Amino acid sequence: MSQATPTVLLEHYLKTLRLPTMHREHAKLAAVCQAERADYATYLLRLAEREVQDREVRAAERRVQAARFPVLKTLDTFDFAAQPSINQALVRELVRGEYMGRCENVLLIGNSGTGKTHLATALAFASCQQGRRVRFFTVTGLVTQLLERREERQLERFHQQLERHDLLVLDELGYVPCTKAGAERLFEVVSRAYERTSLLVTTNLPFESWTEVLGTERLTGALLDRLTHRIHILEANGLAHDLIDELAAVQADGDFGGHGGDDVADDPLGPLPQLFVGLRRDVHVAQVEANEESLVGSLPEVG
Repeated sequence: MSQATPTVLLEHYLKTLRLPTMHREHAKLAAVCQAERADYATYLLRLAEREVQDREVRAAERRVQAARFPVLKTLDTFDFAAQPSINQALVRELVRGEYMGRCENVLLIGNSGTGKTHLATALAFASCQQGRRVRFFTVTGLVTQLLERREERQLERFHQQLERHDLLVLDELGYVPCTKAGAERLFEVVSRAYERTSLLVTTNLPFESWTEVLGTERLTGALLDRLTHRIHILEANGLAHDLIDELAAVQADGDFGGHGGDDVADDPLGPLPQLFVGLRRDVHVAQVEANEESLVGSLPEVG
């Protein structure tokens, strides 16, 4: 047997066993361990560690791809200073993912442009990194798929696929009203997820306006009953990011629309267009406690 034969056979077996990292790294790592006078057990341990680490990275990449995020966002790029009404401590708690183990839900509620989808995507991405199975939908897109699967007689199979996930993201509830059939199909998703799969929902509507999307008070009440039984609520009441950018641009240009003089020097918020003075102050005042009180008062009772 030639000296090359063991190496050829080893690489063949590593390919057969589907160990690509060990196949790629075994020779280089053997040279390192030889120089360090490491024993065979240490060499094998290091080689196995690299294989496991690479597998974890590849698995996380596959989970992110399977989640089908429209745009990938992470928590470290979210500007909490621009949205001080958001409970940052709660966000930091949720990013650990423990709520999914308890099958709890998350609701992000607030005006358009306040970063709800960014936060939802960041939390869902963190879940992928933790080994959770995630699927991202806009509510309109999900309802469309549900109706199409019903026509194709594949609805039950689709529900079973959804139930294999740890987290379902339902983005933009409230932007487009559902038909009666669409609202019923959406309710079925929420109902089947109850105490089995966590839901992360973003909306621009307060609870009392959800009938505008779902059609009837009875269906809306039943959906809210299941969604809010075990829920964490994050409210974003600040200005939209594009409006904040416009304010900054106006300040940079020096066009303050009459809000000048001595008032500017005395105003800790700086010079502003008169139209936006009150709005800017709202952005700079934390409203977490007030938001929580108003939301708790609007929650439906769980029977």
